Amino acid sequence: MAAVSALTRSGKLHEATRMIQSLLGGSAPAQTATDDLSGVGALIDGEYIEVTPAPEPEPEPVVPPLAQKPAKPRGRRTSLAQTLRKIAAGGMPMPGPVSGAAVPLPQGAQFLALTHSTAQGSRGYRLYIPANRPPGPRPLIVMLHGCTQTAEDFAAGTGMNALAEEFGLLIAYPTQPSGANAQKCWNWYRPEDQARDRGEPAVIAGLTRDIQRDYGADPTRSYVAGLSAGGAAAAVMAAAYPEVFCAVGVHSGLPAGGARDIPSAFAAMRSGSKGRPHRTPVPTIVFHGSADTTVHPDNGSAVIKQALPAMKGLRAATQRGVSAGGRSYSTTAHLDDKGRSLAEIWEIDGAGHAWAGGNSAGSYTDPKGPDASRQMVRFFLQHQRS
Repeated sequence: MAAVSALTRSGKLHEATRMIQSLLGGSAPAQTATDDLSGVGALIDGEYIEVTPAPEPEPEPVVPPLAQKPAKPRGRRTSLAQTLRKIAAGGMPMPGPVSGAAVPLPQGAQFLALTHSTAQGSRGYRLYIPANRPPGPRPLIVMLHGCTQTAEDFAAGTGMNALAEEFGLLIAYPTQPSGANAQKCWNWYRPEDQARDRGEPAVIAGLTRDIQRDYGADPTRSYVAGLSAGGAAAAVMAAAYPEVFCAVGVHSGLPAGGARDIPSAFAAMRSGSKGRPHRTPVPTIVFHGSADTTVHPDNGSAVIKQALPAMKGLRAATQRGVSAGGRSYSTTAHLDDKGRSLAEIWEIDGAGHAWAGGNSAGSYTDPKGPDASRQMVRFFLQHQRS
């Protein structure tokens, strides 16, 4: 990619295009000045428009919940030449602003703005504490947003806070700043962010332990889930910290270890990847749309295949259904002798790169799909570490 940047700065866009196409395993297009470079978009969600990103505000101690008007990225996709210039300048083109709908907090609930800092780095995060507070330690779900998203936007789109009230859960939303990745993607494809006690995995595990210590989260019922790059990062967390997270949800993501750098990340998202089998059993639920053109659907199957070798004596059961919004889907559950689902994949017909059954108040959601959030909660609460 350094060579691509050098060619772009010198104005040799044709040569730069050929090099990127070579990295992706394809051939250079005939009209590079105006063609769209879909491979480069593999690391971010949705389409790109030309905007100047506004400076990120400093977090306040407590921020109003899920504020702002619904908005989704829209606009004409950038040309290849513009994309290459953006790469040469040090980042990918930014989409339009992402925001969440205004959803008032129930009386007695809190949506805190917190920060976790360690030698491996620091991250801000939002923590939803429901008004429904049953006695004793409460289950915790750590939600990792997709590229360009914010914690507030992700909370609005997934509707997880409403489920927190229903089931008495704590929900944490770590935030990836643009300083760590220009598109606010979790860096799932970098070796330094794929192992325990290093980089982003260490920070996410650390803030999870903070919540367990300070806010009454149950260490035997802590889970992690994510969308897209966040889904890939969740898979990394399951592999790196199976003693912290007793189940994982991966929506439109990739298996842990499916890439080791930017070129292999592009290839994995375009054509699928395998990753490394888990050494420790971690119950895993996956959602993926069959029409996802950002992350190839084969990656969803790869996440399940990564989880299964560590689980023995399971039987598979497949059924088909149709969501209330009209999306047909197929569900395959791998069950133990007690009938618990230890690995489960929902393959959604015709769905793209979006959270199934999500709220249109958030970005990258498909309200027509089956309710991924509710199904993840159902799946997670089956599992508790002994």
